[in-house]
Amino acid sequence: MSTEPVGGAAIWTPTAHDVGSARLTAFRTDLLARGVVPPTVHDAHTLQRWSVEHPEAFWAEVWRAAGIAADGPGTPEAPWTAVLTDGAVMRPPHQSATGWDGPRWFTDTRLNFAEQLLRRRDDAPALVSWNEHGAQQRISFAELAVRVAQCATALAAQGVGMGDRVAGWLPNLPEAVVVMLAAASLGATWSSCSPDFGTKGVLDRFGQIAPTVLVAADGYWYAGKQIDCVPRLREIVHALPQLRAVWVVPYVDSTLDVASALPGMPHAQRFDTVLAAQAQVREPSFVRLPFDHPLYILYSSGTTGLPKCMVHGAGGTLLQHWKELALHTDVHENDVLFYFTTCGWMMWNWLVSGLAVGATVVLYDGAPLAPDATILWRMAHREQVSVFGTSAKYLAMCEKEGVVPREVAPLPSLRAILSTGSPLAAHSYDYVAHAIGERVRLSSISGGTDIVSCFALGDPTGPVHRGELQMRGLGMAVDIFGDDGTPLRGAPGELVCTKPFPSMPVAFWNDPDGALYRAAYFEQIPGVWRHGDWAELTEHDGMIIHGRSDATLNPGGVRIGTAEIYRQVEQIPGVLESLVVEQAHGTAGGTDSRIVLFVRLRDGVALTDDFQRAIRTRIREYTSPHHVPKVIVAVSDIPRTISGKITELAVRDVIHGRPVKNIDALANPAALELFRNLPELRR
Repeated sequence: MSTEPVGGAAIWTPTAHDVGSARLTAFRTDLLARGVVPPTVHDAHTLQRWSVEHPEAFWAEVWRAAGIAADGPGTPEAPWTAVLTDGAVMRPPHQSATGWDGPRWFTDTRLNFAEQLLRRRDDAPALVSWNEHGAQQRISFAELAVRVAQCATALAAQGVGMGDRVAGWLPNLPEAVVVMLAAASLGATWSSCSPDFGTKGVLDRFGQIAPTVLVAADGYWYAGKQIDCVPRLREIVHALPQLRAVWVVPYVDSTLDVASALPGMPHAQRFDTVLAAQAQVREPSFVRLPFDHPLYILYSSGTTGLPKCMVHGAGGTLLQHWKELALHTDVHENDVLFYFTTCGWMMWNWLVSGLAVGATVVLYDGAPLAPDATILWRMAHREQVSVFGTSAKYLAMCEKEGVVPREVAPLPSLRAILSTGSPLAAHSYDYVAHAIGERVRLSSISGGTDIVSCFALGDPTGPVHRGELQMRGLGMAVDIFGDDGTPLRGAPGELVCTKPFPSMPVAFWNDPDGALYRAAYFEQIPGVWRHGDWAELTEHDGMIIHGRSDATLNPGGVRIGTAEIYRQVEQIPGVLESLVVEQAHGTAGGTDSRIVLFVRLRDGVALTDDFQRAIRTRIREYTSPHHVPKVIVAVSDIPRTISGKITELAVRDVIHGRPVKNIDALANPAALELFRNLPELRR
C-alpha cells in the first residue's frame, strides 16, 4: 500500500526526444520564430499564461495550426471579421431582443465540422470497432467519407437540413460516427444516448429536442449478456411523433426484419438498407455555416431534475478538441487513439474528433472487464494503441484485480494513458508506472459536458507529479476562488474560469432568455464561470481535483472534497469502492452533522470492528481527524449515473428521507434502496 503524499518528485519526466517531437513544442517554437510570443514563453506553463492574457492572438494561432478550411470576409488565413467580440465580461451568450449578447468568436466565418474530420481520404484505417467478441469492423478514411456521403444523401431525402436534430440511441459503433458526420455535413445537429438508458431517460432527453430522424440499434452485448433494445425502441418511437424516419442498425441480429420488429411503423428501415439505396453516391458535400452553428446537443446527468440540454457550436468544439488532442495529448497523424466511452458521454464526441488530426479512432462497445479484466489491454496490443483513455474507476479496478497490462501483452506503441470521469487517486499513478510502463505518460484530465472539453489536461513536454493534473488548459483562464470570490492559493476552493472560451455552450435548449444558462454557471459568483468542482492549484502549477463542490464535506466548518476520502479508503485491501456523505444528525443540543461512509467490500470480506478501525485510522492519518466517519456501513452496490459517476447527492437525499428527483438518470437505481431506512443511521 502506497503512503507517499500527493506531489513531490516527478514520477515521469519527458526525455529530450519527447520534448523535441511534441506538437506542443513545434507550436510554441513557431510562435517564437514569428515573434507572436516573447522569449519568456519557454514552456507549456508560460505559454498557458500568455494564452489567457492574449486570447485573440492565441485562438487565431490555434485556427492557423489546425488548418481550418473556412469562408469569410477576411483573408484565407484569417477569414474572420474579429476573433472575439464582446469578450470583456464573462457571461453566457444569447440572442436578445436587441441582438446578440455576450462573447462571440470568429465572427462572419463559415465552416463545416464534418469537412474538417473528413479531410483525409486514403486507405489508412479511420475507425476500428471492437466489442466483447473482438474486432468487428475496420473502415478506411476513404470508405468513411463514402458512407457519410450516402448517409447524408439519405438524411437530405428525409428533409433534414440546417437546424434539424438527428438523434442516436446507439452502442459505440461506427454507424454512430457515420450518422453524426452526415448530420453535421448538412448543418443538422447531432445528439446521442447510449442504449443502457431506459425509455424514460431517453425521452427526458430526446423528448425535449424533438429529433427528425432517430437511429438506433436492435440490441447490444454487456458483460456477456445480449440485451434486446427493440421493446424500448417501440416505446420511444411512439412517444416521438415528429419523427420522419427510424433507422435500425442490426447489431445483434443480422437477419433483423424491421417490419416485424417495429410493426405499424412504415418510416422504419434497416440502416444498411438505407445506405445501399444510395450506393451511387461516392463524395460528400459540406454546407459551411457560422462558427457558432449548433453541432451537438449534450445533456447534464439529470440527477437533480430534467436533464439540461447544452447546445455546442461547431467551431468552438473543433478548435478546443484540436488543441487538446494535438497540443495537450500529442496525438499525431497515424497515431491510434482509444477512449473507453459510450455515446452518452462527452468523451465520445472528444474521441471522434481524433479524425481531425488524422488519427485512427478505436471504438469499443461492451463492459470494460468482460469477458475478462484484460480485454481492453489485449485490444490495445492488437491495435497498437498510442493513447489509451479511460476512467479513474477503471484503473482502480484493474489495480484491485491485480491486472498487470504489460504482462498481458506488450504495449510498445503506447505513449500515454488518459484518465477522467472522477478524480484519479495518487496510488493509481504508481499503478500505471509499475503495471503499464514507467515511460508511459499518465495524464489525468478534467472538464465536463458543459464545455465539451477540459479545463485541466496533460503536458507532453513537462513532468508528471503524483496525484496532480499537469496544467490548466491553453487559452482557459482557470482559477481557484475562495469563499470571498477572490483567487485562492495553498488551499482548495471553487474551480472557476474568468474569461470567455470558444467551447462555452452557444445556448441551452428551450432557454430563450438565457436564464437556465446563467443559473447553471454565473449566479453564485457573478462575472465568472463557476464549474462546480472543488480543486486547488499546486506548487508545480498543476491542479488537484477534490470532487464536486456540492458534495464536499463540512463538519465543524472544515471543508474537504469526497475524493480525498476515496483516495485513502480505496487503497485498503478488501475495499472495492466507497461513497461518503454528510448526514444531518439530531443531538441533545439540536442538529449537528456527521460523516457516513459506505463501502463495497470484496466477497468474503467482513466489516469487522478491526476493519472499521483500520479505515478510520487511515482517514485520520492521511486526511483529517475532522473527517473520520462516525458511521461505516457495508453495502453490496453503489449507485452511479449512466456515465459511470457515483452519485453522492442521490444517496444524501435518500438517507435524509428526501425524494430523488430523477432516478432514470441512474444506471442502477435499485441500489438506492440499499441506503434507505438503515438502522445504523438512526442511532
